[in-house]
Amino acid sequence: MRALVTGGAGFIGSNLVGALVDAGGDVVVLDDLSTGFAENIAGAATVVEGEVSDPDAVARAVAGCEIVFHLAAHRAVLRSVEQPLETDRANVGGTLTVLVAARDAGARRVVYASSSSVYGGAEQLPTPETAPLLPRSPYAVSKLAGEHYCRVFWELFGLETVALRYFNVYGPRQRPDSRYAAVIPLFVDALLRGVPPEVHGDGLQSRDFTFVADAVAANLRAAEAPARRCAGRAYNVAGGAAYSLLDLLAILERIIGVGVPPSFAAPRAGDVRHTQADIGAAAAELGHRPSVSFEEGLARTVEWFRARGVSR
Repeated sequence: MRALVTGGAGFIGSNLVGALVDAGGDVVVLDDLSTGFAENIAGAATVVEGEVSDPDAVARAVAGCEIVFHLAAHRAVLRSVEQPLETDRANVGGTLTVLVAARDAGARRVVYASSSSVYGGAEQLPTPETAPLLPRSPYAVSKLAGEHYCRVFWELFGLETVALRYFNVYGPRQRPDSRYAAVIPLFVDALLRGVPPEVHGDGLQSRDFTFVADAVAANLRAAEAPARRCAGRAYNVAGGAAYSLLDLLAILERIIGVGVPPSFAAPRAGDVRHTQADIGAAAAELGHRPSVSFEEGLARTVEWFRARGVSR
């Protein structure tokens, strides 16, 4: 199978590229390397450097591909609050560019990286895919717009599409050295260096976390599931359990063997209070169930940080 992975130098994308190459796939990566890193990309993959909103670059990359895994995006809620126009161009315009190119190239399916942020602050927990969609940030709006474009391209053009609503993916290659870094790499990095982790809000907000290997497995399942079950639909991809940020800190302190009291800061704009996914639809229709427990995933993440030379 020849597959294109947009954003294949990034955190989730590079892990997916590695899995596809290990399975014998012929893999093309499209990435502008603005936030991803070339060293993350498996050596056997073909790399096209370019922006996902550039029709010519996308057309070159998608030529001959059966499957497109579209992960390239401007990520982070806070970044989208600060840069809404740039977020829209990359996420909405980029997704439409990928869908048009995939349709014109004769690709069979596009697997689209969406986000749990499309739900906003869902009242129903665990949250099923049928819950109201009330995005609260430009990032969330852009991801929902991408979902609608995916559905429309299936209905109008017969291009098979599957959207995956990721819930807080974490694991190896997720870096802490960004203004928009996610909470787990920030906490791990702080604890390994013996400095107080910064908690935004009171720490009682909770998240459903997804280990990156399980996110990769969901992509592979979404690429092969029968179209009659899944085309034009969206699925939650999550661990299926919720942990508060203070719970997360306690587990990490136990794994690392330290106790560093956190500092507290103001809540981040656009963040929701609680998330927890109902993962039944992905299990029933894609055949995907998470296989890595939260503690095991955190232990693997800490091990990766230590291998990079950050230790306690």
